Amino acid sequence: MTGDVQVQVTRRTVLRGGSLAVVGGVFGWLWARNSAAAKRTAGVGAANDYAYSPHAGSGSSGPGERLVAADAVPAGGGVVVKGARVVVTKDASGSVHGFSAVCTHQGCIVSSVRRGRIECPCHGSQFDATTGKVLAGPAPAALNPVDVVVVGGVVYAK
Repeated sequence: MTGDVQVQVTRRTVLRGGSLAVVGGVFGWLWARNSAAAKRTAGVGAANDYAYSPHAGSGSSGPGERLVAADAVPAGGGVVVKGARVVVTKDASGSVHGFSAVCTHQGCIVSSVRRGRIECPCHGSQFDATTGKVLAGPAPAALNPVDVVVVGGVVYAK
């Protein structure tokens, strides 16, 4: 006895398998899109790991749109202001910088600033926190700069 097994593949079997693959792919895409990594919006970590400020972007009583308290932005780190779609960073010397929080790859909102890098959770792009230039792709271009000013201890977008 050779142990040969014959399997009959029918059109119905192929269609069922293809349908299951498509349905599984759609569910996998939906699950990944709604994952914590893709929607990281809350939580403030260590000094160089700020992702979101719940008190930011609430109105304007200064020279532009109020973004965040200047002392909430750590030196070497930053704060992503989701409502304004702006990331505010501060370099080691204390200078404040503003950039669009919209990744230039596919429009995801960046999630955090760590170790001098602005990070996008969707595909891993990283940008320099001082210049906005691409440090790691797939983003094709730097983050757009946003003019910011500090008045009375508050960072405003001009």
